Amino acid sequence: MGQTKQEEEYGYNLFPERKTGTLRSSIEKSLFTFNHKCQVMLQFAMETSPYAKLLLSAMKSSGCKVFKDRHFSCEDCDGTVSGGFDATSSQIVLCQNNIHQQSHMNRVVTHELIHAFDHCRAHVDWFNNYRHLACSEIRAANLSGDCSFTNEATRFNFGLKQHHQECVRGRALRSILAVRNISRKEAEKIVDEVFDTCFNDHAPFGRIPHSKKDAKFAYRDYESRDRYYANL
Repeated sequence: MGQTKQEEEYGYNLFPERKTGTLRSSIEKSLFTFNHKCQVMLQFAMETSPYAKLLLSAMKSSGCKVFKDRHFSCEDCDGTVSGGFDATSSQIVLCQNNIHQQSHMNRVVTHELIHAFDHCRAHVDWFNNYRHLACSEIRAANLSGDCSFTNEATRFNFGLKQHHQECVRGRALRSILAVRNISRKEAEKIVDEVFDTCFNDHAPFGRIPHSKKDAKFAYRDYESRDRYYANL
């Protein structure tokens, strides 16, 4: 059976369990080791990652409280992706067959929560406005730790001036090409058009968290700000 237009154009073919009627029940999922491990790592990320904790707090403050069982789904995916944000269901997909380490889970949860935060705070047209998609992908790559020095070193990617910017640009571009049926030239043009504005949008962190330490400071400042406004 051929792919539907939605699968071809919006990347749903990368997440086969998103197809209608194929999601397994919670009882059935509990029998699979990958799913159980995914659920445990997700819970740990939500409770301990300063990146995730800040985003969860920010979403709650914005009126979009996140519930683990409602807004996250551990599923088997195509081997090329680790996660995704399904705007039609406001649900984050975690690719249980591709995430095997806690540090990787922390990054994926953070990356997708940034998309969820953007979905909450703005009228993002994920499917028809490529500039909106590009902006959120730039922000996710910039703020999630995807391009931290440690992660880039493990990929054997080294650079000097503006290496972080180039990493963000490259990862945003690859994400767009993975989920949208457009040419590389068109995707590059869109990323270039919105890059400066979106790269400099650090909400809700207030800064680029280049490390876990930076994220802890950002989370502390965010929580202190909430307490400050509560006392006004």
